[in-house]
Amino acid sequence: METLIPVNIVVADRTYRIKIRTEEEEAVRRVMKEVNEKIIEFKAAYAGKDIQDYIAMALIMYATHPATSGGKAQAGVAPFLREKLQHLDNLLDEHLK
Repeated sequence: METLIPVNIVVADRTYRIKIRTEEEEAVRRVMKEVNEKIIEFKAAYAGKDIQDYIAMALIMYATHPATSGGKAQAGVAPFLREKLQHLDNLLDEHLK
């Protein structure tokens, strides 16, 4: 059984606790930093939207174009990120109900 470590990630000023493999931590933190930067860019470009709209835009971009988004995402991490992004999307949906 593989060992997972708990990490806290921040998406749009909200903290989420996830469990990941140790070797994925650096990539996850880097991509989450890029996601947050993208959310800020979307806020500037599309003023007046809800924060969930910005989060959705950033996550959709990363989920559909992991190899080209930000120019830094690694293709080998893409399946893992899709799973984690789906989990974050589910958490957001539950929170907003």
